[in-house]
Amino acid sequence: MTALDLSPVAGRGRLGWSLSDAWVMCRRNLVKIPRTPELLVFSTIQPVMFVLLFVYVFGGSINTGSIPYRDYLMPGIFVQTVVFGAMTTGLGLAEDLQKGLVDRFRALPMSRGALLAGRTLADLVRNVFIVAVMLLVGLAVGFRFHHTTVIAALAGFGVLLFFAYAFSWISAVVGLSVRSAEAAQSGGFIWVFPLTFASSAFVPVANMPGWLQVFARNQPVTQCVNAVRALLIGGPVTSAALQSVAWSVGILIVFVPLSVRSYRRAAVR
Repeated sequence: MTALDLSPVAGRGRLGWSLSDAWVMCRRNLVKIPRTPELLVFSTIQPVMFVLLFVYVFGGSINTGSIPYRDYLMPGIFVQTVVFGAMTTGLGLAEDLQKGLVDRFRALPMSRGALLAGRTLADLVRNVFIVAVMLLVGLAVGFRFHHTTVIAALAGFGVLLFFAYAFSWISAVVGLSVRSAEAAQSGGFIWVFPLTFASSAFVPVANMPGWLQVFARNQPVTQCVNAVRALLIGGPVTSAALQSVAWSVGILIVFVPLSVRSYRRAAVR
């Protein structure tokens, strides 16, 4: 292949090559999943355990009004699952950095952002699979769709996955800012746990202490949970959905450039 064959005039432009590189990196990460099935299994077992724990142990003592606790819980479990799943992005990038793969990729004639875009897209695909499994688990324990339509339910999962994709970029910054996968995992839990458990995912915010309600009502996980819950089982949708999408867009605006900057710095460490 000559240099002329690679020019934008002869084929795709710069954007086309960037998308192609990102797709190659995405496929690379997807191919690794069947080779390490235990990672996917463990990522699925953890949210299943949360479902069983909250439904059969804590559920009877949590007051959710007229909404059955199973129906209240599952949208929160969906959001928790994808937020925890987003941590995989940081773990994978930290591992690639530790093994020296990032330096090898930088030596290749590929888009600088392809590694990050490919990793986040692959983790989004993995999250789709895990959410599908969790939906089956939810149906098995009694979760049902109420006061909704097929389009609204699909919109709910769309909001959920968009939120998951945005959080993957936060995780990417964490993974590229540390020197090992172990540190990336520890650093991930520091910001994931307060956001997921101090939210409306498992209990109504109104049941929390007054000082905690201020934080719980105005953080991204609560907004996403409220939006997904309204779209899946009914309730006021517009405000929660717009706020959740706005949070996701804002996170992407902030953390995509930060991820690229962290990637450039990490590669020369």
